[in-house]
Amino acid sequence: MAPSASLSNPSLAPTTLVELQDSVRAAGRLLPRGGGTKPALSTPPDGVQCLELRGLSGILEYNPGEYTITALAGTPLQEVAEALAAHGQHLPFDPPLARAGATLGGTVAAGLSGSGRYRYGGLRDFIIGVRLVDGLGRLVRGGGKVVKNAAGFDLPKLMVGSLGRLGILAEVSFKVFPAPPAHATLRVSYAARDDALASLDRLRLSHLDLIALDLVPDAPGAYHLFVRIGGPAAVLPARLATLRNLLGDGESLTGDPEAAHWHEQAAFTWVEPDRALVKVPLSPHQLAPLDAALASAGADRRYLAGGSMVWVAWPGALPALGTLLAEQGLAGLVLRGESERPLIGAPQDRVFLSRITAALDPEQRFPQIE
Repeated sequence: MAPSASLSNPSLAPTTLVELQDSVRAAGRLLPRGGGTKPALSTPPDGVQCLELRGLSGILEYNPGEYTITALAGTPLQEVAEALAAHGQHLPFDPPLARAGATLGGTVAAGLSGSGRYRYGGLRDFIIGVRLVDGLGRLVRGGGKVVKNAAGFDLPKLMVGSLGRLGILAEVSFKVFPAPPAHATLRVSYAARDDALASLDRLRLSHLDLIALDLVPDAPGAYHLFVRIGGPAAVLPARLATLRNLLGDGESLTGDPEAAHWHEQAAFTWVEPDRALVKVPLSPHQLAPLDAALASAGADRRYLAGGSMVWVAWPGALPALGTLLAEQGLAGLVLRGESERPLIGAPQDRVFLSRITAALDPEQRFPQIE
């Protein structure tokens, strides 16, 4: 589904920070790749070398008492998740594709968060420090390894969604949270979009402590609302009863079936192999017209975080989706699929980013987004 890398441009594979710096200085143009789980973002075009970062892997510092972790950018998310779980902690923004081999650096560069962002916030809210190699091979640090840092330019947040176009992430630090001891999910089904959206709005405006609030369309025209809660196992039945009273019944998911549902969502097992995968941020008031257009085009979709983002599994050529999104005033990030550029849809103001690029990559070693 993604363009193939040029055979005339062999990959570079540094295993140390010094090798990474040397690779950047010696190369012409290059694009980093971690786990390769987002091929539309990590497959270099002709004339650009692939910079493999899986050799830059490992947890450098983890202080459970301070709720912070620092790891090299090529570290698999799953390795981080297992280390945190051993101390009852997790990355609350619920990063997708962990079990598929996604890495910390690739997740930051793509700016990807999962369903848990509804309760806790997105990746941008948890990154506290980075070290990166800029286009001149210089090692640059931003932020730190503890939650409290001196004020200044927030380079770590700038790297979220940078797509490897501003610098090569070498090291990333996050604050982490205690993981809930137990979870439960209420699934409520609706025969019409308007009814599902009414319940979605009711929950968004409530004061209920929800971990995730996802809307999943289902053929023909049905919609399922998945409401996830967490906490001590003893209190979850009463909280599920409160949700049922508000929404009018529903099916409870607990234990392994409940965990399996959220793992499947994060792994995109619902996306057919021949379909492109695109992330589209939106506002809840944009959901209804967008969903109607996507449904007419035969696209599968999953709405996360109370309707503030949608994953789109697109069945046709991506320029058609780009046109559809532009008509709605929206932009999408292509993770899988044939596309000349990673961003499609409504054009974005890139004046500020161009100034940052001029400072970090004056020789334009990293391919630009547009």
